[in-house]
Amino acid sequence: MTLARRDFLMASAAFAGAGLARPALAQSEPIRIGWLAALTGPGSSAGIGFDRGVTFAINEINAGGGVKGRRIELVTRDTQGDPTKCVNASVELARRLKVDVVWGPCNSGEALACTPILAREHVPQIHPCFVDTLIDPTKYPNAYRIACSNEQLGEASSKYVLQIMKVRDIALIGDTTGYGTSTVQAYAPVLKQMGGNIVYQSLIEASQADLSADMLRMRDAGAKVIMPWSVNGGLLGRLLNARGELGWDVPVVGHPALGSGEVKALLAKPEYWNKVYLMGFRSCSFDESGNLPERTQEFVKRIGGKITLADTSLWWVACGYDVAHLVAKAVEQSGGSGADDIIKAWNAVKDYPGVYGDYTFTAQQHNGYPTDEIVLSRANSFRDGAFEVAPGYG
Repeated sequence: MTLARRDFLMASAAFAGAGLARPALAQSEPIRIGWLAALTGPGSSAGIGFDRGVTFAINEINAGGGVKGRRIELVTRDTQGDPTKCVNASVELARRLKVDVVWGPCNSGEALACTPILAREHVPQIHPCFVDTLIDPTKYPNAYRIACSNEQLGEASSKYVLQIMKVRDIALIGDTTGYGTSTVQAYAPVLKQMGGNIVYQSLIEASQADLSADMLRMRDAGAKVIMPWSVNGGLLGRLLNARGELGWDVPVVGHPALGSGEVKALLAKPEYWNKVYLMGFRSCSFDESGNLPERTQEFVKRIGGKITLADTSLWWVACGYDVAHLVAKAVEQSGGSGADDIIKAWNAVKDYPGVYGDYTFTAQQHNGYPTDEIVLSRANSFRDGAFEVAPGYG
């Protein structure tokens, strides 16, 4: 199933039509992708971006004749970022609707609740959630990660703070969701092992309206950098406003949602985005000349006028787009959409050239994203969903 980088544009054309052949017979049943999407609620910014990408890709594939004549059908359930709603939707998609694949959920708190259920139901699942324990080929042989893991993010962010910024005194915070809690627990020992000094560590309720007291405690503890880990744009926006109102120009390094359109819209002043660095990806970053990688630029041109990027992150859109094509490729390769067909096909993916990244899976390794694609980005360089790489990489 190896597909070289230089073949990507040809492969995209194939997905759009020629490679997904139309049989002479009438179409058979559609390929059903169940989508566990947080499209409303406080953590919806990522879900909306992922949704735009997967919807565009499915429309593109179907317009070209589908996959071996079969259309792809997206069955969406808005979980609102609520693990209980996500569990209920997972059961519905797996048992009653009998979808072929589940895409999502798009935050780790929900995935921690539903991934064991989907494993018991033997439904192939692909998600962009960072928590490391969500991928375990022994416990969850049906689950695959299309984004990077917490371990990868923790290593990249810690190296940036400690080795490039050369800052040791850190305020490490998360929200009280499963993602925020587990991430803070995972990153604290990594930072300490690499020479960091955590002067302040805390979990904050995502709905907390006033963060000024928390910000004062971080400053008084001597923090020289704040590392927040939350997908909640509202919380992150209030955090940056509290820092700005205090007149404290300490750098902020953390979750990709720091660069979301939701956060930008919540800022009391544009300058509150200064010295804010989010986890980013080379595939969706501008180089020194202001250009995206060739493959990504071709994608942006293709979606121009069809997908709005001004209020979302390009990587969310690109990731959702890649999911639909990975499903299509698996069905095309195996000839079927049964769980074992898709799992076998995904276990053979090697250097598949998506827009968001090049993916490789094996039966023993279901983390498919390349570590060397992870970089820090400047939040205030946001343009059309993408960012400039943060200073210091050379």
